[in-house]
Amino acid sequence: MSVETIEKRSTSRKIAPRYRVLLHNDPFNTMEYVVQVLLTTVPSLTQPQAVSIMMEAHTSGVALVITCALEHAEFYSETLKERGLTSTIEPED
Repeated sequence: MSVETIEKRSTSRKIAPRYRVLLHNDPFNTMEYVVQVLLTTVPSLTQPQAVSIMMEAHTSGVALVITCALEHAEFYSETLKERGLTSTIEPED
């Protein structure tokens, strides 16, 4: 009679840290342009969401665009910068 040891793997996955993509207000680009760039950069945004983000950045200086995994956050932030907008990322607390 042999006893087999069954290795139980941990099924609890560590949640990847999430990052906030922030849009900063700028006095250079038109509101329409900012909305258009947001819509083409972050496909999950709707037109009303993009308008809301643009207005938030315009009135308070900074707005949350999306919260996502680091790789996506870096991509979105870099793409916004390439299109002339000011964007940063920060870890979600």
